[in-house]
Amino acid sequence: MQPVKFEKRLFGTNGVRGIVGKDLTPELVGAIGEAFGTMRKGCIAVGRDTRTSGETLTKAMKSGLLATGCDVIDCGILPTPALQYIVKDRFEGGAMITASHNPPEYNGVKIIEPDGTEMGDEETLKLEQLIFNRSFSAKTWESVGNEVNAPHFIRKYIKSIVNHFPPNIGSGFTVVIDPGSGPACITTPQILTELGCRVFTINGIMDGTFPGRLPEPSSEGLKGLADLVVSTGSAFGVAHDGDADRAVFIDENGQFIEENQEFALVAKHICHQKKGTVVTPVSTSHLVEMAVKNEGCSITYTPVGSIYVARTMRSLIEDGKEVVFGGEGNGGLIFPDHQFCRDGGMTAATMVFILAANRKPLSTLVNELPVRFLIKDKISTPHGIKLLENLEMAYSKEKIDRTDGLKIFRDTSWALVRASGTEPMIRILIDAEDQKSGEIFYKELMTHISEIA
Repeated sequence: MQPVKFEKRLFGTNGVRGIVGKDLTPELVGAIGEAFGTMRKGCIAVGRDTRTSGETLTKAMKSGLLATGCDVIDCGILPTPALQYIVKDRFEGGAMITASHNPPEYNGVKIIEPDGTEMGDEETLKLEQLIFNRSFSAKTWESVGNEVNAPHFIRKYIKSIVNHFPPNIGSGFTVVIDPGSGPACITTPQILTELGCRVFTINGIMDGTFPGRLPEPSSEGLKGLADLVVSTGSAFGVAHDGDADRAVFIDENGQFIEENQEFALVAKHICHQKKGTVVTPVSTSHLVEMAVKNEGCSITYTPVGSIYVARTMRSLIEDGKEVVFGGEGNGGLIFPDHQFCRDGGMTAATMVFILAANRKPLSTLVNELPVRFLIKDKISTPHGIKLLENLEMAYSKEKIDRTDGLKIFRDTSWALVRASGTEPMIRILIDAEDQKSGEIFYKELMTHISEIA
């Protein structure tokens, strides 16, 4: 059964985010902590990324949790998937202070359930209701929680990935890592080194001002990484977003690998080894479905957001289905044998394993994939609902999918128009067999959109 998206007021696709001091304040984060502590009694693990506001907001979160009687394990600075791994099966929940790929003036909160997944919509609505009603179960002086600092727990995450692969699988490979001054500075270089790789880094010192590049690992921002890959003769370069739940790649020639190609490449490798279902949002390129089906696997689509992918994966497994892989077409990949969340460190390590297993350059493996043409765009508009309604009328004779936003199918192409879960934007995605048909579809779609936006 496909998950249903609920209307949330504070939380978006991946937690609460906002500009610090304006949309996101210590008071709000403290209230989230009190609400979470009211819902989840016990021991809560807390972590943060490298943003300059992280320490203040972490203290606010801990204050709210401690006030409601929860004990707090402060794991310090670490990637989101590291905190999720630490929480999984050990604690009653977790809270990560991060704004992921957003610029440095932003920060946010991700709430993690005991199974390591981000909190789903139904529970998030209960959490929001507690915040709006100020219905917190604050404890008296003798019942408040205790705090323990545990930055060493990050080692559990590093070892879990290293132990997933054969010893020294990376021997003979040189790799360049760009953690983007985020928490992956202390994880991915260590992971790949322990796999046997020779590792270079760029933007490898933690700094919440992000001096080398912005937290979003775009092709434009990774020129320094690409240059270093070529000059060092590396097998590939890998870059992370602000909390390292995503990974994107540069091939040995310094070329950026589009994230859907990355997804398809990893999915192809996994599906070649074992058969089952791959779970992904409706925004993922048809390229991934082609690669998966070519290897004898099936695909299941969800609304956009890693929460929906992870929870659908778990739901299918509970129903007795074999789920082998999942993820999004943005570099956020989910390995169910490891954990049910996007994991940039695991993705980087898997790429080493793929190259070792195939004994081909990364560019060659990408060129062996089917070809699709993508157009990505976004517009700011206050008329999002009306825009989607009018588009549905305009394309009423086409095949339409309303899993998330409006997905319009035409021959071998499709267009997706949906509201962003992290920004006040309408996102537009065209996925076509070739450039000509993609551009025709895009121009036609934008003609309808310009009449409304």
